[in-house]
Amino acid sequence: MRSSNPVFSRRGFSRDNGQAGFNAAPQAGGPAVGTQNPYATNPYATNPYAQTDPQYGGAGPQAPARSGAMTIDDVVTRTASTLGTVVLTAVLAWVLLPVDQDNLGKSYGIAIGAALVALVLALVQSFKRKPVPALILAYAAFEGVFLGVISSAVSTYLSPGVVVQAVMGTMAVFAGVLFAYKMRWIRVTRRFYGFVMAAAMGFVLLMVANLLFSVFGGGDGLGFRSGGLGILFGVIGIILGACFLALDFKQVEDGVTYGAPREESWMAAFGLTMTLVWIYLEMLRLFSILSGND
Repeated sequence: MRSSNPVFSRRGFSRDNGQAGFNAAPQAGGPAVGTQNPYATNPYATNPYAQTDPQYGGAGPQAPARSGAMTIDDVVTRTASTLGTVVLTAVLAWVLLPVDQDNLGKSYGIAIGAALVALVLALVQSFKRKPVPALILAYAAFEGVFLGVISSAVSTYLSPGVVVQAVMGTMAVFAGVLFAYKMRWIRVTRRFYGFVMAAAMGFVLLMVANLLFSVFGGGDGLGFRSGGLGILFGVIGIILGACFLALDFKQVEDGVTYGAPREESWMAAFGLTMTLVWIYLEMLRLFSILSGND
C-alpha cells in the first residue's frame, strides 16, 4: 500500500511469510496473473491503480476470498484505536498542561518535544516493511499531546470556539470526501496521485521556507500564515488534505480487494490518522486567521 500521507511514502504491502496478499490473482472477473497486464503479479509494484481502474485495463474491485485478509471492519477498529488515543492524550494534555502565563513556556516545550517524538516515530514506522501497532499507538499518543497544548493555546489566546469549529470542519471534510468517493465523484488514478503528491511537495516546501524566514527574519516570514495569503494557503492545505483522504480510501479499498494481510489495517489506520491530523491543524489555523480578521 502506497502512503497517502502528505509527508511520507509507503513502499508496499508486506509480502513475507508466504502471504498471498497482493501477489495473489484477483477473484473471478479480474485479470489473471501472467496475462497482458504487466502489473498482474503485483498490482502495487509499479502502478497501484492498474487493476482497479478501467483505464489501465482493470476490471474493478473484486471481493477477497482468503482468510486472514484485511477487512473494512479491521480498518475501522484500528482507526478508532489510533484516533481514540489521539483524542484521549489531547484531552489529558489540555487539562494537565495549562497555557497560562506561568506555565506557557513549559507547556510549549513539552508540546514541541512531543511533536518531534511523534515525527520520529512516524518516520520509523514509514520505513518499516510491516506495521508495528506499538509504534503507531505511541505516535498517536505523542501527537495527541502536541494537539492538546496547541488547541488549548489557540482557544485561550485567539478564540474560545475555534477548536470546536476545527473539529466540526474536519469531520465535515471526512464525511464529504467519503460520500464523494463512494458515489465515484472522485476517481483516484495515477494522474490524480501524481498531481496531489506534486502539489503537496510544493505546499510543504513553501511552508518550510515561510518557517525559516519567520525564524531568522522575524515577523510572519513570507506572510503565508496571516491575512489574505494565510486564508488562501489554509484553504489549499484543507483541499490537499481532502485529496489525501481520497487516496487513503483508495488504499483501503484496494487492500480489501486484493486480500492484504490483516495486519496492514494498522497501516491504513496510521495513514488515515495522519491525514486527519493534517486537516485538523489546517482547519485550526484557518479559523484562527478568520477569527482574527473579525
